[in-house]
Amino acid sequence: MGSKRKKQFRKNKTREIKQTKLISGTLSVARAGFGFVKPETGGDEIFVPQRYIGEAIDGDTVKVEFLRENRSRGQFKTPGAKIVAITDRKRKTIVGELLAGKRVRPLARSLTEDFFLRGDLGDAEKGDWIRINMPEPGKKGGKALSGTLESVIGKVGCIKDDLMAISTEYGLQPRYTLEEEEKALKIKSLDLEREDLTHLFIATIDPIDAKDYDDAISLELHGKTATLGVHIADVSAFIRPYDEFDRKAFSRSFTTYMPGMTLPMLPRNFTRLASLNQGATSFASTIFINFDRDTGEVKESRRCRSVITVRARLTFDEVQSFIDGTTPGSWSEDTKTNLGHVVQLTRKMREFRKKTEHYLELATTSARVVFDKSETEIIGMRVENQREAEQLVEDCMLAANVEVAKELSQKSVPGLFRVHPQPNEAKLFEFSEFLDATFGISTGDLSSRRACNKFLESLPDDHYKSIITDAFLRSLPRAYYLETPSEHFGLGKGLYSHFTSPIRRYPDLAVHQQLLCLDLKKGLRSKGDFAKLAADCSAKEENNDQAYFAANDRMKLHYLKKIINDGRTESYEGIIQKVSTAGLVVNIPEIGIGGFVPVEKLSGESYTKDAGKLSAQTGHRKFKCGDFIYLAVERIDMVRGSAIFRPV
Repeated sequence: MGSKRKKQFRKNKTREIKQTKLISGTLSVARAGFGFVKPETGGDEIFVPQRYIGEAIDGDTVKVEFLRENRSRGQFKTPGAKIVAITDRKRKTIVGELLAGKRVRPLARSLTEDFFLRGDLGDAEKGDWIRINMPEPGKKGGKALSGTLESVIGKVGCIKDDLMAISTEYGLQPRYTLEEEEKALKIKSLDLEREDLTHLFIATIDPIDAKDYDDAISLELHGKTATLGVHIADVSAFIRPYDEFDRKAFSRSFTTYMPGMTLPMLPRNFTRLASLNQGATSFASTIFINFDRDTGEVKESRRCRSVITVRARLTFDEVQSFIDGTTPGSWSEDTKTNLGHVVQLTRKMREFRKKTEHYLELATTSARVVFDKSETEIIGMRVENQREAEQLVEDCMLAANVEVAKELSQKSVPGLFRVHPQPNEAKLFEFSEFLDATFGISTGDLSSRRACNKFLESLPDDHYKSIITDAFLRSLPRAYYLETPSEHFGLGKGLYSHFTSPIRRYPDLAVHQQLLCLDLKKGLRSKGDFAKLAADCSAKEENNDQAYFAANDRMKLHYLKKIINDGRTESYEGIIQKVSTAGLVVNIPEIGIGGFVPVEKLSGESYTKDAGKLSAQTGHRKFKCGDFIYLAVERIDMVRGSAIFRPV
């Protein structure tokens, strides 16, 4: 973002301040302690410096008043506001660790202050995860940062209890009971007319540890036309709107995947029944899409109910090996031939989309802890990069989702659409300032997808890239569900829905159910119903994501603790993100974790902070943002949920 645009941005914000009085909205608090208020009436989020948050906590509905002068937020100068009233407290309970003096350290990183426990301790002991009840703001006899004991969850530092604490904090539904699993075995499918597609070569492509198979693909060639078949498990033939398991699925809305704990949206016994299992005859909802083989352009599509047989169950690793030129020995000639054609087609599809849609090209990397099959012991860490094998499947699913959205729109059938708003100018401004301050990189104009792609393409393929890409992703708004079609900025699409994962996502199941009602000419859900469903599923999805990140971060600490306990010394390459007189805040891309290096661990010398650098008082050693530093784990602080490192 150029200097002229920055100046204009600040002028616009100042003008907004002068025109605005009190604003109501929902508060979200960052780990650093400052917050943002999302106005109820829409518009840009409002920045609240930490000192002006007062007794409000993350999730509260508050009223804010703009400050008359700009307030500094780290490296950024943006208009600020202060909270003048708390009108509603969303959080009724808080999960945290009981410390000495009845202090309670919240598990959620967005709750940056310790709470206090009032009343009897009961069976709770120091070092326990406990759940406390929070009083409404302004109630007599209760302070905002105190509460009473509701229950004891378990011991901090025990993997099982840590995961249970996270599950409790985020209000996740428990696994289905044995009784419910038994009942799920008795679910019967509707007797529907179906096309027999068992003659097609159909394959599933999933992670090696996948348990449910809700999508499969096939490909037929007819001259210059390629017909892609996307076959999705026909869950709607079993789970009807408003029946018992539909209500249970809706109450969850998503399968929750956490390292060491999976909480399925539908009973396991049912998902085994409905999955597209290799060699079995399965019911599917199929979308056939005709492509021009030379250009990758969609020509037409049709949808049908089908019966299929999956001929091959493939993994992403196998497919990537095939793409790289090494064919797995177990593959048949049919598998090699068909996958070769699929690879060629999806490359054409991507080329066409790149030319016409200019979708955001983001190569993402994620690191997660891996458990054994029993989900009781950590066995390692896995860093996952999106490869062509994953892109291949994603391209096929994107195409099917678009065709479903087209059908809903063309036939004026109420449904759910996946939307992604354009980036918020303030967030892009912050991202631009962060890169300038930390890495000395200028983003230039980021006002369009083409501009964003040009910037992303300009990044050197080095260790900085993953940090910069992650920061850019965080500057973008979340995608969410809506009852009316709208733009999906990241994908470059004007019509997009979710259809391809009905086993693990309720929005997909709801769309399947609506299409079945359309096919059977039965009563459709109204647009109003889908509006409520969209808001509810969007909120649950965000909550699920937060639970996953909390669990993944916590399990990474257990992984590092295991390294220390095993007597191993492993070194990691870190990048300095912030310097202070106390030490260095570092990011370690290799394991996807942040940590802290205390100044006393840097060396025996004394250091002073000046001009954003930490410099040794003797010698020439200096540390600044953007520098690389090689680190080893010094200790794990389970109380604060943080990792302490030392240089190596």
